[in-house]
Amino acid sequence: MEANFFKQIAKMDLQSKLTLTVAKATEDKIVVSILVQNDGCGDKAKNIIPPLNLKGTAEELDAEFFSHIKKPVESASGLMSNMETFMKQMEEAKKQSAMEKEKADKTKKEKEAKNKKYIDAMAKAEALENEGKFKEAWTALPKASEYPEHAETIGQKQDLYQSHFAPDLFARPQSETDEPIDQMNV
Repeated sequence: MEANFFKQIAKMDLQSKLTLTVAKATEDKIVVSILVQNDGCGDKAKNIIPPLNLKGTAEELDAEFFSHIKKPVESASGLMSNMETFMKQMEEAKKQSAMEKEKADKTKKEKEAKNKKYIDAMAKAEALENEGKFKEAWTALPKASEYPEHAETIGQKQDLYQSHFAPDLFARPQSETDEPIDQMNV
């Protein structure tokens, strides 16, 4: 006698293991319970999938067993496989999210530190300006190349401080008695 039971199981698309329990229900009826299990699946929802129970005579089970179990068993096996894949992807997404959050936090902290450095340098320069130490104030200013968003403000302060400690020798200050050339009496 040749049985093809295992050949039929081998043909099924399973990523899980099957536990079969066979018991006599009555003198001529047999009950077969099939439990699909996937130990690799970390989702506890797998535990609520009930076993598939078939009841029939030996002849009925021989003739139609695989036609009745194929779809539900493959479906349950696929569901557990998808659950595990889903759980792994969720963990990966959490890691990625944490990494992105950490990266954003790091960028924010760097920006805040840079902004604080700029504010501190400007405050120091203004304090020196108030003391009349224009050369030191000019030196204390932050570099415009490091703070391009503040380049105009820095440039204005540099010009202001420079005018106090290094006046332009070629610029002639106009006195109140100087009259413009076109209004002179010639």
